[in-house]
Amino acid sequence: MKFFIDTANLDDIREANDLGILDGVTTNPSLMAKEGITGEQNILDHYMKICAIVDGPVSAEVISTDYEGIVREGEALASMHKNIVVKVPMILEGIKAIKHFSTKGIKTNCTLVFSAGQALLAAKAGATYISPFLGRLDDISFSGLDLIAQIKGVYNNYPFDTEILAASVRHPMHIIHCAEIGADVATCPLKAIKALANHPLTTSGLETFLADYAKGNN
Repeated sequence: MKFFIDTANLDDIREANDLGILDGVTTNPSLMAKEGITGEQNILDHYMKICAIVDGPVSAEVISTDYEGIVREGEALASMHKNIVVKVPMILEGIKAIKHFSTKGIKTNCTLVFSAGQALLAAKAGATYISPFLGRLDDISFSGLDLIAQIKGVYNNYPFDTEILAASVRHPMHIIHCAEIGADVATCPLKAIKALANHPLTTSGLETFLADYAKGNN
């Protein structure tokens, strides 16, 4: 499974990249605003800073909701850097634009997916990735993991190239369950990735090893 980091924070991106396990980055206008990055040019400049750190897919989101606007923004974003993936909302105008991008060889990430039907439409249009938001579904008492499993089952029936990019991943067990289901990618905060390394028996075992080593060298 590929690991993407879901943030606009450059320090977090660098730290995840330094671990040697980072495959890409996703971000959105809300994450940009959280880092104090507003205004079109500042956001575009920030995408380039991210691309300079990570040699992998970097999802850059359009803000238009009409076909012409999505195409215009998406083509401009894709022209900025070879690693840019155009992030398009799951709306009918977005599906139409994804089909256009797929014929042009422009990679896309269909975002805000909350049903298998939406995932099917995106795959039919040729989306590179679809982003089901499992945490947000959990928030309203629906199982986000069940949705990912359902999408995986549908995609397994057909020769789709679209990858399932599990989004709104909030903790390490989300990552593990997504891996068990067979999601192609999990995008999550740095703390969730780092938490995968933690186990109390690892900590206590290492402490014992180091203590015993120290005794033998006194």
